[in-house]
Amino acid sequence: MDIFGWIQLALFLGLLLLLTKPMGRYLVGVLDRESKTFLDPLMRPLERLLYRFLGIEPEKEQSWQQYAFSLIVFSLVGCLFTYAILRLQHFLPLNPQGFGPVSPDLAFNTAVSFTTNTNWQNYGGESTLSYFSQMVGLVFHNFVSAAAGIGVAAALIRGIARHSAKTIGSFWVDLVRINLYLLLPACVLYSLFLVSQGVVQNFHPYVTAQTIEQAEGSSFTQSTQTIAQGPVASQVAIKMLGTNGGGFMNANAAHPYENPTPLSNFLQMLSIFLIPSGLTYTLGRMVKNQKHGWALWTAMAMLFLAGVLVTWASEAAGNPRLHALGIDASHGNMEGKEIRFGIFNSALFAVITTDASCGAVNSMHDSFTPLGGLVPLLNIQLGEVVFGGVGAGLYGMLIFVVLTVFLAGLMIGRTPEYLGKKIEAYDVKVSAIAILVPIFSILGFTAWAAVSNWGLAGLNNTGPHGLSEILYAYSSTSGNNGSAFAGLAGNTPWYNVTLAIAMLAGRFFVIVSVLALAGNLAAKKRVPASGGSFPVSGITFVILLVGTVLIVGALTFLPALSLAPIVEHFLMTGSGKLF
Repeated sequence: MDIFGWIQLALFLGLLLLLTKPMGRYLVGVLDRESKTFLDPLMRPLERLLYRFLGIEPEKEQSWQQYAFSLIVFSLVGCLFTYAILRLQHFLPLNPQGFGPVSPDLAFNTAVSFTTNTNWQNYGGESTLSYFSQMVGLVFHNFVSAAAGIGVAAALIRGIARHSAKTIGSFWVDLVRINLYLLLPACVLYSLFLVSQGVVQNFHPYVTAQTIEQAEGSSFTQSTQTIAQGPVASQVAIKMLGTNGGGFMNANAAHPYENPTPLSNFLQMLSIFLIPSGLTYTLGRMVKNQKHGWALWTAMAMLFLAGVLVTWASEAAGNPRLHALGIDASHGNMEGKEIRFGIFNSALFAVITTDASCGAVNSMHDSFTPLGGLVPLLNIQLGEVVFGGVGAGLYGMLIFVVLTVFLAGLMIGRTPEYLGKKIEAYDVKVSAIAILVPIFSILGFTAWAAVSNWGLAGLNNTGPHGLSEILYAYSSTSGNNGSAFAGLAGNTPWYNVTLAIAMLAGRFFVIVSVLALAGNLAAKKRVPASGGSFPVSGITFVILLVGTVLIVGALTFLPALSLAPIVEHFLMTGSGKLF
């Protein structure tokens, strides 16, 4: 744990803090049609044209049921659209390598994955998908699924801010405005920056290079190497800003064509957190309680720092069995790390991408030490509420806020209140559903796979590490993260189908629960604060919120984690057994 890592960590948090307010203020303008942004002169005419072309009435808002129905139907149609592209890619243009159709189960898994903003990949992008499939089939969802997540967060904020209201906004308006005013212009600029750093962006066929290797003695042997390329920069931009995570290349952000320099690596990490961090300020601004927004930011930052420090320390310490054998391991655990970035940047990237529901990786989590791999796994299981995915992180944390306020109300013997709204049985029930569905999906599918031949056949390791691979896969898909331990062979019919079901459950059951909560809160009357109201800002609230998040995760997943990375750690340090 060197001084350069500490400086970069301070720089990262400092820049994130500085950018939170301007991003949050801009998001208020995007999510409120009555507000203005500096892009209005350019985008307003296009926005009106899109409304007219699509038959959208921008002044007509929706109830929570209508909002949920619109989102689900739009997602279903988009999923079928992508499935068709993947199955028919051999007939479609922009396929210079002549890739054939994707198998039915893999096409289903991939279409669901990108529809749900998960971006789990049971394939190598550069060896499976055409440029058309990548740019049209997948990148389409990178934009609209990210916009849907932000829209749901905005709907929940409106539900908290309004009183005696029957509507929470319009899904169609949110979808159009978030893409037009935020994601599209930001990604154009971001793509240009990435190209300046060396990320490729073209439609050329792959290049075949001649290699020369020296054999024993003085003789040389020649071979060939295929160098993949394509429209990479445009996909990397939205995969980071939209917390999608699906890589154009199989190696994802460890590939030099996706992430060529330390500067691109730093800004890719920063861009993952940028919109989720800004949404905490947007919340405070729209509910007229800025201290509450900063309290959420503080709680998230505390959890983030704890995760970074544990992962960094574990990877920097390295494998104690190598030390015992007299092998110099002073540089820590470099297995699975990209040498250009090193241990700190690998640990920081792993924590950021699993705090957010992003899934992009610049190192292989399967090669982390047991405790180093525990943190990314736990981040996902906590609901990825530490800044989290675009929109998803905020509404996930607000679910925990409702539970925290409910618990606080029980402790002081009053009806719980949250920003002037009474928290009643219905609110707690839908919040509990949003938390319980991913839990049942993670643990249920993991248990099924762990006792089934099809589940065990995909393992790369035995023992507790093998269980970690299965547990991570279903945690990642149920949590709509998309990263993997990289040791699981998941491209089989059973894994493709069950992982897809986990993604659908983790996305849409949670979203419907959040929208139900938004609709119920919007209909409530606001009650004035009193001396018995629990304040939702300040250090007491922050500590109670962090404790609620950790206790829910600890009580739920500790038994499974004890059988996987925790026992693996003790086996490594005690008996010296490795997996």
